[in-house]
Amino acid sequence: MYQALYRKWRPKTFSDVIGQPQITETLRRQVAEGRTSHAYLFTGTRGTGKTTCAKILARAVNCEHPVDGDPCNQCDACRGLESGSFLDVLELDAASNNGVDQVRALRDEAIYSPAHVKKRVYIIDEVHMLSTPAFNALLKILEEPPEHLMFILATTELHKVPATILSRCQRFSFKRITPADVARRLSYVAEQEGIGLTADGAEILSRLADGALRDGLSLLDQCAAAGGTIDSGAVLEVLGLAGNLQTAQLMERILARDAKAALLLLNQLYGNGKDVGAVLGELSALTRDLLLRRTAPEGGSVLLSGGYDTATLDRLGRDMPASRFLYLASTLQKAAADLYYSTNRRTDAELCLLRLCDESLSGDLTALDARIRRLEEAAARGQVIRSAVERSAAPKEPRPAPAEQPPAAKTAQVPADPPPWDEPPFPGEPPLPEEPGARVFDVPEEPETPAAAAPPPASPEVRPASAAPAVDGNWWRALAESCKGRLPPMYRAFLDMCGGALEGDQMTVYAPDDITLGRLDNDRVRGALAEEAEKAAGMAVRLVFRVGEPPKASPQENLKNLLKFGSQFDNITIK
Repeated sequence: MYQALYRKWRPKTFSDVIGQPQITETLRRQVAEGRTSHAYLFTGTRGTGKTTCAKILARAVNCEHPVDGDPCNQCDACRGLESGSFLDVLELDAASNNGVDQVRALRDEAIYSPAHVKKRVYIIDEVHMLSTPAFNALLKILEEPPEHLMFILATTELHKVPATILSRCQRFSFKRITPADVARRLSYVAEQEGIGLTADGAEILSRLADGALRDGLSLLDQCAAAGGTIDSGAVLEVLGLAGNLQTAQLMERILARDAKAALLLLNQLYGNGKDVGAVLGELSALTRDLLLRRTAPEGGSVLLSGGYDTATLDRLGRDMPASRFLYLASTLQKAAADLYYSTNRRTDAELCLLRLCDESLSGDLTALDARIRRLEEAAARGQVIRSAVERSAAPKEPRPAPAEQPPAAKTAQVPADPPPWDEPPFPGEPPLPEEPGARVFDVPEEPETPAAAAPPPASPEVRPASAAPAVDGNWWRALAESCKGRLPPMYRAFLDMCGGALEGDQMTVYAPDDITLGRLDNDRVRGALAEEAEKAAGMAVRLVFRVGEPPKASPQENLKNLLKFGSQFDNITIK
């Protein structure tokens, strides 16, 4: 008759137990030295070896020829206890024998000496299921048992065991078996059984086992029944986890902030009969795995759910901050909890997806944090762009110094083709003044003689609509500086990111993105800019806000705009 793999490959000695060296070494040394206790308490999650170690210990203390604390499994006592023909080792299930009457009967029977072996051993599994009167009936014999009696208690819920029981036992805590140990054991068993198990198949089975080797062997047994080579795809198909691929696709759309594609995929899953609560639960499990991979890339692999391969997790978690996954996890947890009280589960699931794709829709501090982060990124991008523009506008070759003019002519030192105002001064000329109140250039004074007089600067003309506008010179910076005293600090930072262009009586403000445009396009900023521009130009100016980079202007156009606006900005230094 076929025997399940987890029963067939149950360890026979302490050295065969996987993943619990701190316990097996201690028990083996106690048996070898004859210092065993009368009561043990084994705690830990399922499938970690509690019952297995209890049976090995029961055979070891009764073995006629123990080998360094391990049972020989060859003597009459070991063979009798293994086959079940000797009734001196009794295994009880406290879930079905939890009454006080059963415990009293056990206590009355325990005083008799064993019939075939040295010690009578009682293995009580799931001992936390005993009732309070049953625990009280067990106390006295557990504290002072006969010399031939040993109790081994096992439980998965230690907090339900009374303190009076704990104080009478030696407690051993079984930890979860690591995925690496489970994968090695599964590969060994598959090799011995002639099962084609690949490395990636063993990896995903070890994660699905969740630290329980028995669960891993049961899953391997199930996959082996399907036949063929057992790889990661076969495991997902046989265990019904192929839907995880669609969950990964949905997560990929959420991380890309593609709300339309996410809603369409949710509609497809809903049409195929998928429950929206199950979809949110699978998304929550995947988000947890991604968060663990991001925050604990080394040790976090032990805690993964196991439903997704490493390549998928690496692809989804690439370049994503942990704060994003933390927001996704908390939002999914809240939405899944609220589905229980929902009147329209599908609508609530769709609203959850929209919030996952755009944090600003959450309406709490998360939305504010997302908006601030976007502003910081936009500001960083704008700073990079401005630096690149300034570097590209810098002259590559120095220009020769202009010819000296007679001392009698007190005119401005402005060349016929003036450079952009961000360029450094010509070689041989003194640097521009930096003191408050300094001007970029001096306005020509009245000449002493008509012969040496320089022609006055022509008044700025209104440019036709088809002409290219004059843009983004020191005149715009001076105008923005004059407005900063009337605006809060937040608007000042946004003004520094913008550029300006003048075309006739229309002044266009160019913002780097929609967020900056939305912050500046309000009555307060418009009023300040319009009033300062009207004071400087002496004429009404119409304001227009746009997103983009301002067109480039020639140095002559910058000079004309500076002449037009410069008389009102005498106290502003432009660097």
